[in-house]
Amino acid sequence: QVQLVESGGGSVQAGGSLRLSCAPSGYPIISLCMGWFRQAPGKEREGVATLDRDGTATYADSVKGRFTISIDNAGNSAYLQMNSLTAEDTAMYYCAARNWGCSGSPLEQHEMDYWGKGTLVTISS
Repeated sequence: QVQLVESGGGSVQAGGSLRLSCAPSGYPIISLCMGWFRQAPGKEREGVATLDRDGTATYADSVKGRFTISIDNAGNSAYLQMNSLTAEDTAMYYCAARNWGCSGSPLEQHEMDYWGKGTLVTISS
């Protein structure tokens, strides 16, 4: 069973940056599709970014050019670097993982096998 623990959330002003981290325990990250999802108040959870085992990254249109997903195999951790943050990025951010690589619809939450508890990101304007 893969357990995911997120960290790095917090409050920043619009235009600022944050980096979220996710560490899957008990499982080598190289075998996983890693992803970040978010849920804003009053909205459904949505896919933000995923990174497949071959290095293929997929981003939601709303974050392209601002967010970058990456993996540190040696440290067995995944990251989401978020730049040029706006109030619309305020949400609970969840790390997620899928066994044996991403699906054909990587940003669909039902495709992911494991979930973290989330870390809150608040952007003030």
